[in-house]
Amino acid sequence: MKLTKEYIDNILVIVIEDKEANLSKAEQFKELMLQEVESGARNLIISFKNVEYLDSSFLGALVAVLKKLLPLNGKLVITELNDDILNLFTLTRLDKIFTLKSTLQTSLETF
Repeated sequence: MKLTKEYIDNILVIVIEDKEANLSKAEQFKELMLQEVESGARNLIISFKNVEYLDSSFLGALVAVLKKLLPLNGKLVITELNDDILNLFTLTRLDKIFTLKSTLQTSLETF
C-alpha cells in the first residue's frame, strides 16, 4: 500500500496513493495507522483524493483506527472522497461516526 505522510503543525496528513482501498490493503493500512497512533499521532487527516474504490474491509480498518484514537482524545478526519465513496459512507451511516470534509483546507480547520 502506498501512502504519503506529512505533518502540518501537529496534524498528520496521510494521502492514500492507491486507486483501490480494498481487502488486500486494509490490514496493512490499519497496522500502519495504529503504529502512527502508538508513536504519538493524535490528529489525523486521511485523504482519499486518489482512491476510486473502497470496500467494507477498508471501512473496518478506518473504524479500528478511530476506536484507537477516541480514548486518547484523538481526532480523525476523512477528506477528498469521490461521490461513490461518499455515498458508501452515507448508506452505511458511517457519515454519522466519521468527520468527513470535502477539502484538505476544511479538514485542517476542524482542529
